[in-house]
Amino acid sequence: MKVVLLQDVKSIGKKGELKEVSDGYARNFLLPRKLAKEANAQAMNELKNAEAAKEYKIKTETEQARKNAEALNGRAVKISAKAGQGGKLFGSVTAKEICDEIKKQYNVDVDKRKVVLDGDIKSYGTFPFDIKFYNGVTASMSVVVCEQ
Repeated sequence: MKVVLLQDVKSIGKKGELKEVSDGYARNFLLPRKLAKEANAQAMNELKNAEAAKEYKIKTETEQARKNAEALNGRAVKISAKAGQGGKLFGSVTAKEICDEIKKQYNVDVDKRKVVLDGDIKSYGTFPFDIKFYNGVTASMSVVVCEQ
């Protein structure tokens, strides 16, 4: 019997997959526990629509990520911070601060988890960093930390 999985099933497959299982396994285990539904015409149509929607979403997110990467690649973000003697900052410049400045200066939203810093920024100067927008889409930027 062909079934469409509604949830991940350990030895069978992942959610949304079309699988061939024995009739007894489907009727006695998968269907009563609502782990799968029979693969009739309606279920197959829903599966195709879900796959098409997923592909469209991935395509649009990739396009948006490429646009953002092109807009930001090679640019610099200027951040001012207070420092004590010897140019050592009070605290450090974080990914969240960098994202806030990117939003202010270039009007592009960036998630702080996508900013990849080489190390902590605890002094004045220019520091390179990368933004990983999407799988395979990155932008290289730099942050200029100056006196407040």
